[in-house]
Amino acid sequence: MKHHSLSRTRVALAIGALLLAGCNDNDSTPKPEQPVLGHRTVTLIEQDGLQFKDLDGSGTLTPYEDWRLGAAERARDLVGRLTLAQKAGLMMHGTLVLDGAGRVNLAAMDKMLREDGVNTFITRMAGDPAAIAADNNTLQALLEGVGFGIPMTVSTDPRNHFTHDPNATSIGAGAFSQWPETLGLAAIGDAALVQRFGDIARQEYRAVGIHEALSPQADLATEPRWGRINGTFGEDNLLAKSLVKAYIEGFQQGSEGIGKESVVTVVKHFAGAGPQKDGLDAHNPWGKEQIYPGGQFAYHLVPFEGAFEARVAAVMPYYAMPLGLTQDGQPVEEVGFGFNRQIITDLLRGHFKFDGVVLSDWGIVNDCDSRCEQGLTQDEVNAGVSPWTVPFGMSWGVEKLTKAERYAKAIDAGVDQFGGVEDPAPLLAAVQSGLVTEAAITTSAERILEQKFALGLFENPYVDAEAAVALVGKAEFQQEAQAAQAASHVLLKNEGALLPQKADGKRVYLHNVNAEVARANGYTVVTNLAEAELAIVRVNAPGEQDPRFPFGSIHFGQLGFASNDQVVQETAHEGVYRGADDYAAIQAIEQAGVPLVLSVYLDRPAILTEVAPAARVLLANFGALDQALFDVISGTQKARGKLPFELPSSWQAVLAQSPDVAKDSQSPLYPYGAGLAY
Repeated sequence: MKHHSLSRTRVALAIGALLLAGCNDNDSTPKPEQPVLGHRTVTLIEQDGLQFKDLDGSGTLTPYEDWRLGAAERARDLVGRLTLAQKAGLMMHGTLVLDGAGRVNLAAMDKMLREDGVNTFITRMAGDPAAIAADNNTLQALLEGVGFGIPMTVSTDPRNHFTHDPNATSIGAGAFSQWPETLGLAAIGDAALVQRFGDIARQEYRAVGIHEALSPQADLATEPRWGRINGTFGEDNLLAKSLVKAYIEGFQQGSEGIGKESVVTVVKHFAGAGPQKDGLDAHNPWGKEQIYPGGQFAYHLVPFEGAFEARVAAVMPYYAMPLGLTQDGQPVEEVGFGFNRQIITDLLRGHFKFDGVVLSDWGIVNDCDSRCEQGLTQDEVNAGVSPWTVPFGMSWGVEKLTKAERYAKAIDAGVDQFGGVEDPAPLLAAVQSGLVTEAAITTSAERILEQKFALGLFENPYVDAEAAVALVGKAEFQQEAQAAQAASHVLLKNEGALLPQKADGKRVYLHNVNAEVARANGYTVVTNLAEAELAIVRVNAPGEQDPRFPFGSIHFGQLGFASNDQVVQETAHEGVYRGADDYAAIQAIEQAGVPLVLSVYLDRPAILTEVAPAARVLLANFGALDQALFDVISGTQKARGKLPFELPSSWQAVLAQSPDVAKDSQSPLYPYGAGLAY
């Protein structure tokens, strides 16, 4: 064996000598293409006629600084140089702290950047892309001079979807292009369009220095009461699989993994959120449980297959704890998915062969104390106290463990990085007490670093602020987005072929519609129903909210229109009904006998039984400018959407459904796939 080993060594040395000989000036082998090296404080190293950043300040080319090497090799080299504390810092996914003006507060972040080794952050900066780009550049410059010069990875929740504002006539200058919600993209059902959306959003993200999308949601809308349906692709698992795949291919630039112009996508929420008990959301302590009375767990895994086909870079498990679930004939532990080894290690990494980063949902290691459980008092709500003063944590199923023990359980389950936390001390304590091995920390740190290298951040983490202003939300992008807003409308009713129609100065009464936009489209706006020839009304799907809790604004409960004195409380959690004012407006128009064009924003299914008879035209939208609505009314753009979920006919039908079963509503008012042409 020694002889064979020595022979292989000699062959390897000979091959290496030949390769090195190819570096002389007489060799015709093309020299590697020199990448742009963005730098502020570090010096550059010259070698073989090429330049490299001296990130560790050693004066010599260290392997992790050598951009000619592969991302995995560079990550292994760098992680071998890090202390335990530095590796633990990599596993924190913190939040950029903003000041009162919405800019990054460097003083508030100094410790986590310089001492704690944290270099991945979610940004909630909004508005001017020049400011976002400038602040990200400032942070990258600071980190360039810290330790080994590890660059920052910046993530974001979706920021390219439109929420209706009747006071706005257009997208604000410099805003990201505004598309319908993913539900609207599902209503259109065109994978190529979804990929185009992802590619445009990718360009806008990278232009301002954002590298990671905390999306898409591969969850299914099988429980109509659940409040996070607006981020899904509806309830059909095969359509969702196709569109999830296309979304990731747009953001990551194909199905070959991430490259230097990619945006990392984080598909969520494994192993499929949606079948929430009573439709209550797991952000809240009263929504911890996920159930499968219809036995459809496998149905909810299908959309994730599209993500894996596209080589998604990261996966986020859900908060909820599955009840009564079995996998491979074994009962699944009833803890949050982020703590569940059967789900992450056995199913995700074992069955699906996923080898990327597992990022926990936000705050799963944090405590949920009595204040968190109870929320604000009613007196505090009445006094205007913000629910965000209430501490929150989502350690469902492991509430009695210490923070160190929660870290240990999540890492043992397969989590690499922890969302919403910046303090690595409890993780270090878990290692020091023997709950977590340093080898496990090293494995996760390597995965995280490999993605930073693959994105090209070690070479150039900086962006051009002026170029960002020119690209983000540019006219070409916004025109495509607005066309999608119009196309995603679903025409459910068109009595008497009222659509399309010409304005011709027609007197119109408006509710939640911008009068300036109506006038620009040729209508005469009146405020007295008695003078109106037509009414155009926009309303939101009804629902309940709980102002006592930080995440109480997520809709739950009632789906139908009613007055406040008609609402019957049949939900599992007491809330405040939203929808009475819109219902009153619709009733007034019906009583006046004015023809009604009604557009309902569906962030989740709604029961339209009480309002559909009042409307001559009934439209569903999933986020659209008023102009997009008028384009549909006039026929300038066609509403070509199909419902991505059923619209139930009654509350009783909702209660009779199984939360994990698709398309099982009894006699729906409008079935899955409904949508008229005109």
